[in-house]
Amino acid sequence: MYTLVMVQQGNDVLLLDRPQSKQYPGYIAPGGKIDFPESPLDGAIREVREETGLHVEKIRYKGLDEYVVPEEGFRYMVYNFLAYETSGDLLEHPPEGSLVWVPKTEALKLPMQPFFKRKFPLFFEEGTFEIHTSWNGKDKDSADVTIRILS
Repeated sequence: MYTLVMVQQGNDVLLLDRPQSKQYPGYIAPGGKIDFPESPLDGAIREVREETGLHVEKIRYKGLDEYVVPEEGFRYMVYNFLAYETSGDLLEHPPEGSLVWVPKTEALKLPMQPFFKRKFPLFFEEGTFEIHTSWNGKDKDSADVTIRILS
C-alpha cells in the first residue's frame, strides 16, 4: 500500500523532479510506502513531511489508484490525497529529488510518468476517483484502465 499527496498552495502545486537514477523519474507528487501498521492518512502526512519538510494542516482524500495482475494474484494500491494547507519550510536537500512549485495550468507540460499525468487533473475535480488498472504484468501497453469519478 502506497500514498501520493498533491500539495496545493493557491494556484500552484508542489512537485518532485525525480532524477533518472530513481524509480519513476520525472515530475510527481510526494508520497511513498505506507508503513505497517499506520493508516493511509498517517502515511500520507508522514511522507509529505519526510520528502518536503512541510507539515500537513488540512488534507482531503481524493481517491484510490490500483494496479492488478490477475494471473499472479498481485494488487498494488495507492491512496491519493490533496493537501491544501501546510506549514513549515521546504527541505534544502530533499531525499527524492528537487522540489518545485508549479502553476497547475503548466504542470502537465512537464515530463511525468503516464500514470501520474493521467490522474493529475482528478485531484482538482469534485468528488473522489477510482482508477483500476489490470494488466498481464509484462507488456504495459496491454493494460486495461478504468477511471470512475464518484460524487
